[in-house]
Amino acid sequence: MPEYAIEITGLKKTYAGSGGEPPKDALKGIELTIPKGSIFGLLGPNGAGKSTLINILAGLVLKTTGQVRIWGFDQDVNPRQSRASIGVMPQELNLDPFFSPRGALEVQAGLYGVPKSQRRSDEILEMIGLTDKANAYARTLSGGMRRRLLLGKALVHHPHILVLDEPTAGVDIELRNMLWTNVRKLNEQGMTIILTTHYLEEAEQMCDEIAIINHGEVVARDSTRALLGRLDAKTMLIEPENALQGDLHMPDGIEFCPRDDGLLAFNYNRVTISAETVLEAVRDAGIRIKDVKTVEADLEDVFLSLTSSETLV
Repeated sequence: MPEYAIEITGLKKTYAGSGGEPPKDALKGIELTIPKGSIFGLLGPNGAGKSTLINILAGLVLKTTGQVRIWGFDQDVNPRQSRASIGVMPQELNLDPFFSPRGALEVQAGLYGVPKSQRRSDEILEMIGLTDKANAYARTLSGGMRRRLLLGKALVHHPHILVLDEPTAGVDIELRNMLWTNVRKLNEQGMTIILTTHYLEEAEQMCDEIAIINHGEVVARDSTRALLGRLDAKTMLIEPENALQGDLHMPDGIEFCPRDDGLLAFNYNRVTISAETVLEAVRDAGIRIKDVKTVEADLEDVFLSLTSSETLV
């Protein structure tokens, strides 16, 4: 058994320029390992190189230089085995409209060389909630059903690794919950999950570890908890018993920000200033406290701090 599900060393991809434009470096020497059995988040702003990296893993784009090992198989030495080890659920709804869901799964399994005796199309249809649509034309399926079918197609060849490229973009809450229930179940069975998403709260809840890519480089890679711990900013929200009268002056290092909902927000650095210090300053200012809570930095704060205020799309 390999130590890592994915091992990437010195991965570069350069696209040739067109119309007199210079070549573009989409990936600039990616170094990345993804542990077996993890749910791993791959985040980055639009144009950061995420799609290029995923397409290289899937064998759809040829790398310029570097080494990629998938489940221990070198892409260059064992391309067939490496591709068989990974399944990709793409963001685009690329389905043949004239195949039924069962037919689409059977054809996909055949393309991967899965013998008929080892195919589990009906089991997959039940898992993704399409049993009652098994023989309907794909063109009659709703957008959510088509997205479920994409997940099913990624699973037909029993891959060790499942890549989900923006799987919940534009889907309703019911489908999102169904998808994550299935993903957690697959992960509990030992499958490694790689997730790209622009829903940062989703990544925060689902992922064990996260890598953030920006301008073709990995700018951060750590456990989700450790990434959140990188930001020292903290906010204390206080509900006062009485309305605030006049201006409020705080000691150096404590920033006061009044809010429209009546709460008083105090921003401070948790490394240099304790919560008790903030509370003492509030009491000294004559504020009687009715309720108090603190707010930690979230993944969006980390993301923005590491990508120079780039935004996900």
